[in-house]
Amino acid sequence: MSIESCAPAAADAEAGGSPDHRRLGRELDLFATDPLVGSGLPLWLPDGAIIRYELEKLAAESAAADGCRRVYTPVLAKRELYERSGHWAKFAEDMFPPMRVGGEELVLRPANCPHHALVYASRQRSVRDLPLRLSELASMFRSELSGVLSGLSRVRQINLDDIHVFCAPDQVADEIVLALRAIQRVHGRLGVEVAGYRLSRRGSGGGYLGDDALWSAAEEQLADALDRLGLSYQDAPGEAAFYGPKIDVQVADASGREESLATVQLDFNQPERFDLRYVGHDGRRHRPVMIHRGTVGAMERLVAYLLERHDGALPTWLSPVQVAVLPVAADHLPAAERLLDVLRDNGIRAELADPQDSLGARVARARQRRVPYQAVLGAREVAADAATVRTRDGARRLLGTGELVAELRAHLDARD
Repeated sequence: MSIESCAPAAADAEAGGSPDHRRLGRELDLFATDPLVGSGLPLWLPDGAIIRYELEKLAAESAAADGCRRVYTPVLAKRELYERSGHWAKFAEDMFPPMRVGGEELVLRPANCPHHALVYASRQRSVRDLPLRLSELASMFRSELSGVLSGLSRVRQINLDDIHVFCAPDQVADEIVLALRAIQRVHGRLGVEVAGYRLSRRGSGGGYLGDDALWSAAEEQLADALDRLGLSYQDAPGEAAFYGPKIDVQVADASGREESLATVQLDFNQPERFDLRYVGHDGRRHRPVMIHRGTVGAMERLVAYLLERHDGALPTWLSPVQVAVLPVAADHLPAAERLLDVLRDNGIRAELADPQDSLGARVARARQRRVPYQAVLGAREVAADAATVRTRDGARRLLGTGELVAELRAHLDARD
């Protein structure tokens, strides 16, 4: 629910030669900005859009594997919705001003959770319906000042892989374990190295929603989930939001700075404010617990992190171009075009580098673009229905067309 829990951290200025996603974004033609659109509103270029599309597919598949049900909700709502949720009172300065339409004030949403609370409230729920897991890859908006905007790291429109779980209190621990396992699974696919886990607890002051017993039980369930998975964690008293404790999954960027890439957050506020209920086994109405979780997170923040983490050399399944097909000379062009067709027919993103320039120049361009595979075809390769395949680690092998396709498909299907 909180704006801070989802907002990307600002990128520091380029320094010390460490990878910077803004420079990589320009060099690799991934995203751009234009003053006619405005600061903090990046344009995803075709190659950048491929990366985002693959991440969106990963998020959708991961959510489906965990039994999440997809929903779509509008990016606009009446101001009253955010007054009810509490966002207007606490975060109005970070929200875009209302747009008056007729006699109503419509606001671009700063978070998706109020909409999902209304999806839950759309009909009566029973304990047999729980846990109800709702997923949506949705846009949220922040009225950031232009001076703090930076590349993809701090933007005004955030596209978030968002999951909200509504469950009974005795289901919370299992749901936290499920969420953490999903995060581990996805981070493994992406090559993310977790720097640590942080358990953000309630502080000693007031202003927290819910009584002492509720908070103690919730914090104990979060700690129990971390213990069940054998994950060491840092205790962070006073770092919880006013509406519930959370687990932050910390990563280190290319410069060694730590930030939260994923969060599992308990929320006692939204169920209370929207009077969410379910009918229990005893026939009485009970209050569910709401859990905010995601696996892939914000598209902008994650792409910025991955570009810097891998210095632009993304895993093969995530690379915009997976194979550069390089005929040595014009005589080898027909065979190169046939290989290109075979690769594309097998769902492999391949491009043909026409032999108008020298082979060396074309190899250098493919390396600069961080293309994982280069398939070179000369007379020997054409005769053998094969290609000399160069990979980013410097290896060079002669592979038949079928072998190349099989190797690539294995990598892509496993998301190695």
